[in-house]
Amino acid sequence: MTGLDTASQPDTHSQVGELVRYVRAHSPFYRRLYAAVPDHAKLTDLPVVPHSEYWQANTVQDNALLTGAHNDGVVFKSGGTTAAPKVSFYTRDEWREMSTTFATGLPAAGVVDGDRVANLFYAGELYSSFVFTLNTLQQAPVDTVQLAVGGAASADFVLSAVRDFSATVLAGLPTSLCQLAHHVRESVGSLPDVRLLLFSGEAFYGDQRRLISSAFPNARLRSLGYASVDGGIVGSPVADSDDTRLHRVFPGRVLEILCPETGAPVTKPGRAGRIVLTDLRRRLQPVVRYPTGDLAEWVDSEQGAFRLLGRSDEGARVGPVTVYLDDLRGVVEQACAGRLVTGVQVVLRRHAGKDELVLRVAGELGDREVFAERVRSGVDTIRPMFAHHVQRGLVHPLRVEDVEVADLAVNARSGKLVRLVDERAD
Repeated sequence: MTGLDTASQPDTHSQVGELVRYVRAHSPFYRRLYAAVPDHAKLTDLPVVPHSEYWQANTVQDNALLTGAHNDGVVFKSGGTTAAPKVSFYTRDEWREMSTTFATGLPAAGVVDGDRVANLFYAGELYSSFVFTLNTLQQAPVDTVQLAVGGAASADFVLSAVRDFSATVLAGLPTSLCQLAHHVRESVGSLPDVRLLLFSGEAFYGDQRRLISSAFPNARLRSLGYASVDGGIVGSPVADSDDTRLHRVFPGRVLEILCPETGAPVTKPGRAGRIVLTDLRRRLQPVVRYPTGDLAEWVDSEQGAFRLLGRSDEGARVGPVTVYLDDLRGVVEQACAGRLVTGVQVVLRRHAGKDELVLRVAGELGDREVFAERVRSGVDTIRPMFAHHVQRGLVHPLRVEDVEVADLAVNARSGKLVRLVDERAD
């Protein structure tokens, strides 16, 4: 399903209508959001979900987003502050449907009968990636053997498990796969029997691809699929393409690409915009015109084929860690202790093979070193996973830049501040 006008797709239009009636009746958040929306509205008549308001409503206690009690299923946590964690709730049926549907993309990703798959994603602490990959492989339309290694295992253990059990496929975050590749090169040189690397959760960059090729010379690099903890599953890899950014929208999901300036739907190929997702299958924690935080362009909107282009301004993805821009702005304001802040801009850079998160701040900052230390401490507090990855040497430490407001990048057409600048090269 695509982001085309659902009026031309009667079944989709009917499903959207039923979903809207349901969430309006059962979710206090959506009831307020749709207060001025007429009955029988089209999908494009609905407002895009305000990201910050969505998460303010989606609390662990006294939740105003859910459509009912959560009596079965699973709970996972995505990026956010420790004071207000961003939690996603799924019923058992919803999680099963997601895993089963996502599994249909495994053959397109390159998984075949007889593959032995080492799952290197993270588990525990309410992370979803390991569990979801395990459940997906259990529903695979091909026969596979799973090796439940996990992302926290030492490089020595991973290498031993891969060799001892003759793993043919490695599945994990690019950061984890690259960390293993370093170890492989330094210890055994290469692993020629690994034929497929499946990744998800972050982008692969040129320097990483070169490293991967040297450690796994016979392995093809493929996307496991496009999904997120909060939005759910979105797109399957495309079998006949070597472009790992290319995906096709899963059934039961409506993907829209919206112009960043006007908010109007984009249907022509090659025009970048924000991804907005509607999940027609989820009922407990509804996802209706929800901004995923990513940018994309259509390759073929009628066939649901799209190309991911990186993050939008909803959140900054630093290695495998997402830090939300509203949270960063709150840290800066707190560090300024009441002094004027005239502009905050998040910059993503990449050097020495690692991502770097940079905060450009214009305003009355007082003592620069004291201010910078307060910001770094604040980010470590709201996002402990970022501090953990800095300690492990997987991402660079946070950099704070004191700038003039004229130094902040603005949109050439509108003059609006660009909240997130991604300077990383593909």
